Amino acid sequence: MFGLGFFAQGIFGLRLLIQLYLSEKAGRSLSPVIFWQLSLLASFLFLTYGILRHDVVIILGQTFSYYIYIRNLQLKQAWAGLILPLRILLLSLPVLAWIWILTKDTDLHSLFSSDALINVWVLLGTLGLFMLNLRYLYQWYHSEKEKESVLPFGFWLISAVASILVVAYALHRFDPVLLISQGMGLLVYLRNIFFSLKKRLNSLQDQ
Repeated sequence: MFGLGFFAQGIFGLRLLIQLYLSEKAGRSLSPVIFWQLSLLASFLFLTYGILRHDVVIILGQTFSYYIYIRNLQLKQAWAGLILPLRILLLSLPVLAWIWILTKDTDLHSLFSSDALINVWVLLGTLGLFMLNLRYLYQWYHSEKEKESVLPFGFWLISAVASILVVAYALHRFDPVLLISQGMGLLVYLRNIFFSLKKRLNSLQDQ
C-alpha cells in the first residue's frame, strides 16, 4: 500500500522538479503542460491510495483537484488532443472511485467522530490536506481570469503553509508517504515564492 502512495507522490514530486527546472531556466514561475499531465496521473494513483487507506480527506481532496488538473489541460489546449475514450475514462475515474468506496462496508464518518475532532493533529492534518487541494480553486480562478493556465504567488504561499501543517500531521500519524512528499515539496514551494516576489520587486522597480 505504501508503495503505491510513494509512487504517486514520486510523480507529484517529479512534476514539481520539472516545473522548478523550467522556472529556473526561464527565471520566473511557469505553468508547463507536463506539470498538469503528471498531476492528473499522480492524482488518480493517490486517490487509489486514499481508498486503500480509508482516508476520506485524501479521497475528497484528490477528487476535487483532479478535475481542476483537467481544466488546466483544457486551458493549455492539451486535453482535446487525447482520444475520446481516454478522456471519458479519465473523467469517470473519480466518480467510479466514490461509487466503489461508498458501496464498501467502511465507516466514512469515523473522520468526523467526536474523538477525531478533539485531536489537534487530525484537525491540522485535515486543514493542511484540504488547503493543498483547495489551493487549486485559487489557481483555477486566476487561470480563468488570465485566460491561460498560471501558477500565481498565492498558490505557492498556500502550498507552503499547507505543507507545514501536513508534515506535522504526518509526524503524528507516522505516515512516511506524506512526510517525505510534503517535506520535499516545501522546498519547491519556497523557491517559487522567491521567484514570484522577485518578479513583483522587478515590476515595482520598473515603474
